[in-house]
Amino acid sequence: MTQVKSGDTVRIHYTGTLTDGSVFDSSEGRDPLEFTAGSGQIIPGLDAAILGMAPGEERTVTVPAADAYGPHDPSGRQEVPRAQVPDGIPLDPGTRLQLSRADGGAIPVTVAEVTEEVVVLDTNHPLAGQDLTFKVAVVEIA
Repeated sequence: MTQVKSGDTVRIHYTGTLTDGSVFDSSEGRDPLEFTAGSGQIIPGLDAAILGMAPGEERTVTVPAADAYGPHDPSGRQEVPRAQVPDGIPLDPGTRLQLSRADGGAIPVTVAEVTEEVVVLDTNHPLAGQDLTFKVAVVEIA
């Protein structure tokens, strides 16, 4: 039986949950996620967990934060003077924004805190520092 190996194009269905059981992402109701195994296109812990699985096989895996989105880095919080934030930008804590880089790229940030003087933006991934659990099923190996 064919098993997933590094370099294979793989299609999976998955449901990702936090330690409290809440779902943060799922392919349910969508096409399976397609990626190249071992290429770094998905988080390392999930990528490693599907190696050796066969089409039709299901597995539940826990991925520690270090093998998911990494630890939460306190230095990823940046204060921006409120006066420098253009009018019309939503500033509710938890709002996801994108900042433009000089090279035209984007930096995703989350509004962490707002005072009359500053807006604190967090560049950490929203799931940084969290262990994640995935129920994963290999649909196909191309």
